[in-house]
Amino acid sequence: MPMSPLLILASRSPRRAELLAQIGIPFRVQEANVNEEVTAGERPEACAARLAEAKARRVFLMTSGELPVLGADTIVVRNGIQLGKPIDRADHLRMLELLANGVHQVLTAICVVTATDVLKDTVSTEVEFVPMDVTTMTAYVDTGEGRDKAGGYGIQGLGGIFVKRLVGSYSAVVGLPLAETEALLLRSGLDTWLGRFHEI
Repeated sequence: MPMSPLLILASRSPRRAELLAQIGIPFRVQEANVNEEVTAGERPEACAARLAEAKARRVFLMTSGELPVLGADTIVVRNGIQLGKPIDRADHLRMLELLANGVHQVLTAICVVTATDVLKDTVSTEVEFVPMDVTTMTAYVDTGEGRDKAGGYGIQGLGGIFVKRLVGSYSAVVGLPLAETEALLLRSGLDTWLGRFHEI
């Protein structure tokens, strides 16, 4: 019999759910539905942290504090330009053109909200892309893979062929930095090994 959830994930991202399941945490998903627009003049690190906290707080209130809530947000930055999810095909191509043959940063913020604490962390990962021609970028856009992802690509899928070098956390680029998430959950008082031993 499956163990009852120890945590609520405030995200509809299947990648984050897969990563959380990978480390053996029993959880359930509750979408936060927060406005993810960037505030004028807001630094990328501050924006990611604000949105991760907003998602976690919203779901914590929605569920009346039933369980601890984990929120996360990912922002891609290239030469000071923040890249969220593509709004349309032209925007998607623009993002890939910006990222091609250069280095960008992937900032993933996480936040755990409990009845007594709000704990946060932000992880920065450096990613270098290979050169890409228009034909390649157009073909990738046509797959639809990057449509719902920050920066317009999925490193865990076809988008991985564009990555020449990565410095930092691979799982953070996918959407949830595992080492830092584990540390935050432990700080919040969650017994992460309870669910893992149950699975064994």
